[in-house]
Amino acid sequence: MKKNIALIAHDNLKPAMVEWARAHQTALGSSHLFATGTTGSLIETEVGLSITKFKSGPLGGDQQIGAGIAEGKIDMVIFFWDPLQPHSHDVDVKALLRIAVVYNIPMACNLATANMMVASL
Repeated sequence: MKKNIALIAHDNLKPAMVEWARAHQTALGSSHLFATGTTGSLIETEVGLSITKFKSGPLGGDQQIGAGIAEGKIDMVIFFWDPLQPHSHDVDVKALLRIAVVYNIPMACNLATANMMVASL
């Protein structure tokens, strides 16, 4: 059964997300992918994966993914977030983390966990 995977990366971690997606292109290609706008566009362009894109994170994309979790449309989240940089939409990031926990959705917030999760596919 195909998994519905959301991909998100803060600005300075977008190159790492693109490289990670490239390394796991086969596993990701057999899943339904969702992403915040800029991250999704980069992965689509640079890796060639088909992605349903939401708005950019600061413009509501994080909240749209959270809504997808609440509606049962997202099975797992790969979120390369930068805890060392301030973000104007920090409350949205925290809300997304919270909703994933409430709905028991696996969420990788770093490369090691993302690798473990994609290996489970």
